[in-house]
Amino acid sequence: MRLIGLAVIFAICVLAPLAAGAQSTKVYRIGFLGAASASTSAARVEALRAGLRDLGYVEGKNIVIEYRWAEGKYDRLPVLAAELVRLKVDVLVTAGTPGISAAKQATPTIPIVMAGSGDAVATGLVASLARPGGNITGLTDAVPELRAKWLELLKEAVPRTERVAVLVNPDNPGTVLGFRAMETTARSLRVELHQFEARRPHELEDTFAAMARSRVDAIVVNTDSVLNTNVRTIADLAVKRRLLAAGSTEFADAGGTIGYGVAFSDNYRRAASFVDKILRGRKPAELPVEQPTKFELVINMKTAKTLGLTIPQTLLLRADQVIE
Repeated sequence: MRLIGLAVIFAICVLAPLAAGAQSTKVYRIGFLGAASASTSAARVEALRAGLRDLGYVEGKNIVIEYRWAEGKYDRLPVLAAELVRLKVDVLVTAGTPGISAAKQATPTIPIVMAGSGDAVATGLVASLARPGGNITGLTDAVPELRAKWLELLKEAVPRTERVAVLVNPDNPGTVLGFRAMETTARSLRVELHQFEARRPHELEDTFAAMARSRVDAIVVNTDSVLNTNVRTIADLAVKRRLLAAGSTEFADAGGTIGYGVAFSDNYRRAASFVDKILRGRKPAELPVEQPTKFELVINMKTAKTLGLTIPQTLLLRADQVIE
């Protein structure tokens, strides 16, 4: 009897607290606001999930991710952001100026992590990069030199380039600001810039037809959630219209001639560290916004050959990747 009594005491003193601890494990709810679609954003979402797993977060065990997708319709973002706020998520992850703006309008208190943004200071999303203030922090890929670099690379690849189309989504304030940032570089290179707009994927065919009528020599594809997730269609249209084209590294991977910039998936993976810090008690206002420090140059020689272009050897030698 005495042994049985000791066993009962052991169970109460040792096993019960362990069980209680297991029951008290908090399950965090993360809201993901996507401006595009689940299918076109799959690689970026997986990068975020991989980053969270590396930090010990397992879906269904200690985190739940609630997804909302605008399917490229930016006017849906405020409604979707409000839905996530009503779910009382612990942190909200999104990317791009339209998505971040919608999240900011939906909540002044729930922490918001940017997995990538345009000029977050110029658009009023944060007070400054070092001291963002408010409830927003994360990563920005807005580097003024990046857009200038696209123009420089086009001119270096084909020196006769004089008229350049700039593809923007007018619903994204960040891409409009980016066009203005390119104008100074364009003047120094003696290049004319011509802005062309596309809000939806189905508008791209007509937009490229308009470029052809304007007799542009090349195209720059700005970074934007809708444009980013339709880079293959854009690259195919550029080849169809026999246009030299520059944009993100993903754009070159999809068939564009030149890609320069950061890897978007890396940003999403890095965003997981911000989520982790916030769930551990840090305030977004205390976490400086990170800027990219590494850029990659990708040359798609397969596309260049299709267009009948000879890329200078000096440019090829600087490339981090050459797609044959």
